[in-house]
Amino acid sequence: MSAAELHERVSAGDVRAVARAISKIEDGEPEATALLSVLHAHTGRATIIGVTGAAGSGKSTLVDQLIAGFRRLHARVAVLAIDPSSPFSGGAVLGDRIRMQGHAGDAQVFIRSLATRGHLGGLTVTTKDVISVLDAAGFDPILIETVGVGQGEVDIARLADTTVVVVAPGAGDDVQALKAGLMEIADLFVVNKADREGAERVVAAIEGTLSLVETSADAWRPPVLSTVATSGTGLPELMDAIARHRAATPQLRAERRRARDAAHLRQLVTRRLTESLTGAAVNQAVDRISAREVDPYRAADALVASLVAGTPAWLDHIGIATASLSDSLAFLVDVLGLTGGSVEEVPSQQVRVQFVDRGPMHGQTALELIEPTSEGSAVARFLGTRGPGLHHIAIRVADLDRALENLLTRGVRLVDAHARTGAHGTRVAFVHPKASNGVLIELVETGGESRADR
Repeated sequence: MSAAELHERVSAGDVRAVARAISKIEDGEPEATALLSVLHAHTGRATIIGVTGAAGSGKSTLVDQLIAGFRRLHARVAVLAIDPSSPFSGGAVLGDRIRMQGHAGDAQVFIRSLATRGHLGGLTVTTKDVISVLDAAGFDPILIETVGVGQGEVDIARLADTTVVVVAPGAGDDVQALKAGLMEIADLFVVNKADREGAERVVAAIEGTLSLVETSADAWRPPVLSTVATSGTGLPELMDAIARHRAATPQLRAERRRARDAAHLRQLVTRRLTESLTGAAVNQAVDRISAREVDPYRAADALVASLVAGTPAWLDHIGIATASLSDSLAFLVDVLGLTGGSVEEVPSQQVRVQFVDRGPMHGQTALELIEPTSEGSAVARFLGTRGPGLHHIAIRVADLDRALENLLTRGVRLVDAHARTGAHGTRVAFVHPKASNGVLIELVETGGESRADR
């Protein structure tokens, strides 16, 4: 099935196409991103209801009843059951899905188990993308049952329009419900297995805690409902409370959806940046951190700066020889929109330099304009024989003395056998062009920061 055909069939609500699209997302296949990009315009319509709570509270049975309740309203229902990962296959254990098999023959119900694959917080890293597919396919509502890890299941509050926290009497669930994490994320509290001893005490404990929370007069106050999911007792009241929450909180719903989009964007950016880091750059940074040559925070800043600037972490800057700093800068500013720094004299090289960076959106300095201050300088001779243009590339090294020693030992021809003072007071040395296939290389001793930081 082609990507275009898959998109058309998902948009048409084809269940098999939906299942295939979700599999592509979970497997990280390249076409999944393209599909999600096209489907995005067709999302944002479904109501997302999260059902969370400690294991054993009866979440799956309650979700099964909610499916039946929404189907009586002729809704097209999707359920994502977040299950623990199998230690053997890495897939979902499918414990929750088994309890919902009564709806397996209903073409208007789609149930899918997703494996956590080690992700904490009660959800999976692909949950948001899977929701987008179900939303575009016309399912509304979408029920999400979290894995059941107790207080750690706060991720659902960032994803759901309505969060239902389920507790049960006994096994300390009354204490679990009073913990700050679950108290803060709940839009509705459900005390399930209410036919058991101690259920009234759990209801009273939750209501007592809620009474201590200061809220404005028009703010939504989570109701505390009692249910017996095995018999359907209390289900009409729960359905009514979900509907009332949706009707009473349109602004909150919009704010949550925007926060959800922001969190998803950050997740994608983080993933893209992480994937962009080369193993060599990371390993070099780790080596320097372990050797206490740089702290992890500055090393992280340097790696991020190199990614944002579009240059590798080892590249400090590119030197460009010019007969006039002002003329060269005018082109870079007017045509390319770059920003020039201050002009600095470098007596050891008989030049004046001006670094040009790419502005606040890029951060790292990438170009060094070099103008000779004496006809006897190397840059003046370069201009006389080659004309203006690329003069050198500067590479960062952690320990310049050690780097020069290693190069000399290997017989590499150097312009400088010892460090000299460069721009911004840095220690630099040059490798002869004949040793590097005609390219003049400047070695710059750094502490992990870029030129823009110095």
